[in-house]
Amino acid sequence: MIQRLFSLMAIFLFAACAPTPQPATEHPHTAATNQPITDSPPQATDAPAILLFSPLPSDANLQRDNVFIGASELLIRESYPVQIALSLSGETPTPCHQLRVNVNSPDAENKIFIEAYTVTNPSVNCTQVVKPFQEIVELGTFPTGHYTVWVNETQVGEFDS
Repeated sequence: MIQRLFSLMAIFLFAACAPTPQPATEHPHTAATNQPITDSPPQATDAPAILLFSPLPSDANLQRDNVFIGASELLIRESYPVQIALSLSGETPTPCHQLRVNVNSPDAENKIFIEAYTVTNPSVNCTQVVKPFQEIVELGTFPTGHYTVWVNETQVGEFDS
């Protein structure tokens, strides 16, 4: 009887320690770009990393509009090489507006100009209410130097790589 009790307790203990499977989730924009997801670290490059909110070729058929940036902040990850990300929060004019972020390569003065805006289909009727957002935009790694980051002509911060 005691042996069965210990066996039963051992089964419950092992079952409780087993990891629970998590459903795979994809961001709709990621699925649309058909970019492979890898666990390998980003490579050092002069060009910015592929962004989750990069402009798409199909954007030519959409109307461009402003985005209202409430807060922006640089995230400097303690890694080697240093990985940089940008935290953006604010509002889009309507729920139908899609956020786009265009990151330019650093210029001769190591200034990184980032343009944030929205696109929407003007022929679609949409509820006229602002939609809040909070996103992390991966900028990647950069060669050694001192950089400043600008979003929509406003300096967000600076970092050393």
